[in-house]
Amino acid sequence: MNAIKPKLYSFWRSSAAFRVRIALNLKGIDYEVIPVHLNKNGGDQLSEAYTNKNPNRLVPLFDDGKTHIHQSLAIIEYLEEMQPNPSLLPISPIDRAWVRALALDIASDIHPIDNLRVLRYLIKQLGISVEAKDTWYQHWITVGLASLEKRLSSDRRVGRFAYGDQPGLVDICLVPQLFNALASKIDLSPYPTLVRILNECMGLPAFISASWEKQIDAEGLNPAIPPQAK
Repeated sequence: MNAIKPKLYSFWRSSAAFRVRIALNLKGIDYEVIPVHLNKNGGDQLSEAYTNKNPNRLVPLFDDGKTHIHQSLAIIEYLEEMQPNPSLLPISPIDRAWVRALALDIASDIHPIDNLRVLRYLIKQLGISVEAKDTWYQHWITVGLASLEKRLSSDRRVGRFAYGDQPGLVDICLVPQLFNALASKIDLSPYPTLVRILNECMGLPAFISASWEKQIDAEGLNPAIPPQAK
């Protein structure tokens, strides 16, 4: 993209940061990970230094030496425009809309209400029990996964991956969400299409090197992640 190696402010288990790591890897863009621990010391994302860079106090944050971009899908779209090949989106406008809608099903409907800060608020501010929090978490994930399975199990555009035979934007969003589901011991047997796509993705270096256990700030692989999803 330019002579300066981009920086990605990331947390190893952040779904949103995971998405951007996959996209950068698929694009073949070399980048530097700057760890932002979301738990230690009250959360590095809440520090003044990080807040000055990213006022919404979330990860990821992308810095390519020209601009700071937050929000994972905005970063991925920026990468797509700056380096079009390999493309993460289909050619036709209708198929692009279909792919973007599925990505937003995950990034806008499933992920935000199961985000770490939401779960913390349920417990610390609203006094919800851990058991009730887990019920909340699993409910919204399974609702979202059921919808995705229904769409992807019957659409002619699905191939090896969510769209055709090359990984793209939907896969980039789907894999981190399924990692979270597996780590939470959610039964994925009702979603065979999603699991098949997950396993296709996790056979590719771009996904493997973006995954949790490969990160410089990783704190160990969650045993809930099975070998076929590594």
